[in-house]
Amino acid sequence: MSASLIASAIVRTLALPPLSLFLLVAAGWILHRWWPRLGRAVIVLALVVLYILCTEIGANLLVRPLENLTMPLASSIDTRAQAIVVLAAGRLEHAPEYDGNDIPDYIALARLRYAAKLQHETGLPILVTGGNILTEGDTRSKAEAMADALREDFVTPVRWIEGASENTLENALFSARILRMDGVSRILLITDAMHMPRAKMVFSKAGLDVIAAPTMFFGFGSIGPFDFLPSAEGLRRSYYAIYEWIGLVWYWARYGGSAS
Repeated sequence: MSASLIASAIVRTLALPPLSLFLLVAAGWILHRWWPRLGRAVIVLALVVLYILCTEIGANLLVRPLENLTMPLASSIDTRAQAIVVLAAGRLEHAPEYDGNDIPDYIALARLRYAAKLQHETGLPILVTGGNILTEGDTRSKAEAMADALREDFVTPVRWIEGASENTLENALFSARILRMDGVSRILLITDAMHMPRAKMVFSKAGLDVIAAPTMFFGFGSIGPFDFLPSAEGLRRSYYAIYEWIGLVWYWARYGGSAS
């Protein structure tokens, strides 16, 4: 794992909830010694925000606007795409039921399932992208685990494996390099709906003509009374949405606006 990836993980852990809010509570406790009212206000604010982010209804305040920035693919027919590109997500390390091999996590599997569906409909070749090799002696990338899952579990062929990238920007740059060698310029891009605006931006900046094919829309379900109660799923969605909002703003500032 590279130093930049480790540094990014540390910053992400410190800046995003829940740790950032726990740190804010600690800051309020320290402030309370000298400025009691200010300290109490900081603690209450942190706890209220934590409660909101832990509810699915609160998470939806962040998720739905982000997902509204992209639209589901209306049809895979007549898109004039030349290939399907699937972005990696997480992995489960040393899965005992798969002889100790790393396997895609459930988010990655949702992307792969949609990729298999589109490949079966269109016959287009697939590129899987994602590196993040964990240790010096480990040679198995996320993309290789994804390719195995597509071939063995979804009976879907994979033509290209890009296993060197460590983030979305590198996914785009390294994938574009591979695809251009085979004359591919127009792609169906598969990732989560929340991740799609940022992914589409950098793949377009890499010179590819991108047709968004998002999956995993979290913000369009019905609302029930339990959505107002704190849950691990609510916090997970809030964490993911905040991460993507920050990434989208960063990429927008870096590349001068969204890609057309």
